[in-house]
Amino acid sequence: MTLQELAQFDGKEGRKAYVAVNGNVYDVSASPRWANGNHEGAHQAGADLSADLLKAPHVRSVIERYPVIGRLADEQPAAASKAGVFKWVALGGVILAILLYVVLR
Repeated sequence: MTLQELAQFDGKEGRKAYVAVNGNVYDVSASPRWANGNHEGAHQAGADLSADLLKAPHVRSVIERYPVIGRLADEQPAAASKAGVFKWVALGGVILAILLYVVLR
């Protein structure tokens, strides 16, 4: 599940309430603490809460009580491939600059 897909499960208007933590996607819909996808006025379902959980007053095992319904897609490969293209373009620019220097010298 991508972050964009996860955002559709915000618990509002009868939709399921899903949250992601450390790559796992949990269904918190049945919890009264997640009514309308809102947890204690501090967190909204439909998001990756991994960083927020580090500051939470409870331990990770609390969220792990809920059913895991999937995995959050790793969106790093797309970013990594863009970085790779940028490196090749930069390298090509350097090579072109060296060739021009040699030819025009």
